[in-house]
Amino acid sequence: MWLNQDPFDLSNFYTGLHYSIPLLVILAAHEFGHYFAAKYHKIETTLPYFIPIPPFLFNPFGTMGAVIKIKSPIPTKKALFDIGSAGPIAGFIVTIIILIYGLVNLPPITYLFQIHPEYALNGTIPTKGLSFGHSILTYTIQSLSNDAGNFPPMNEIYHYPYLCVAWFGLFITALNLIPVGQLDGGHILYALIGKHQGIFSRIFFAAIIIIGLTSFIPDMGFHAGTVGWLVFAIILFFLIKLDHPPIYDDTPLDHKRKIIGWLAILIFIIAFTPIPFYELIPS
Repeated sequence: MWLNQDPFDLSNFYTGLHYSIPLLVILAAHEFGHYFAAKYHKIETTLPYFIPIPPFLFNPFGTMGAVIKIKSPIPTKKALFDIGSAGPIAGFIVTIIILIYGLVNLPPITYLFQIHPEYALNGTIPTKGLSFGHSILTYTIQSLSNDAGNFPPMNEIYHYPYLCVAWFGLFITALNLIPVGQLDGGHILYALIGKHQGIFSRIFFAAIIIIGLTSFIPDMGFHAGTVGWLVFAIILFFLIKLDHPPIYDDTPLDHKRKIIGWLAILIFIIAFTPIPFYELIPS
């Protein structure tokens, strides 16, 4: 569909694998990171459940992610930390591998002319329309890659399977690392600083609401997709909660885990996309 091909024509099935396989690999890496960490600590858990959704209904990526269900209590902060951090770190590593592959195999910019023949007729690539937003990491990569002249504008990134999937991998990694409630980031921060995690939880919850409200500010040029942060805030407040449930274990994390924890927070900072989608105004 994103290559302007008919997704219901089975002859295009192979083309879709360039999106679906790396996407499922990222989701699998994330969930199996949780799974094997839980098994290491002898905590009962299910295998991952993958949640598909038709892309034309709600989510253009065709998935609502994947989940595992922890079926026994987590007894220690060390186990909580290992389970919480293993998923996003594993997913991030796989995402970076896919991103590097996409950058190494980046076609010339004329590749877009094959998908949009009208671009070739006009001799230019439009600088407006629906655009994927930047994280610190993607902005830095695009800035460094522009000298080569092949890196696509963010309003055309979805035509590049591996770059598109890597963007999605970074987005869901950062989403899970938000330090609220029982998100992975909440697990990690609670294991690091205990009940003080609730303070940061409320700060980030407020930030998500503020970002969502920017969609209603006139002349900002943002796409209404940022309203999704308000929906996410509702989910956080009513389903995931802001405070992490207590783990009655005061044993502090060892030095190695503390370093990994702060690295996970760094991953969140560089991967977080405050405005995932917006209308790009032509320069």
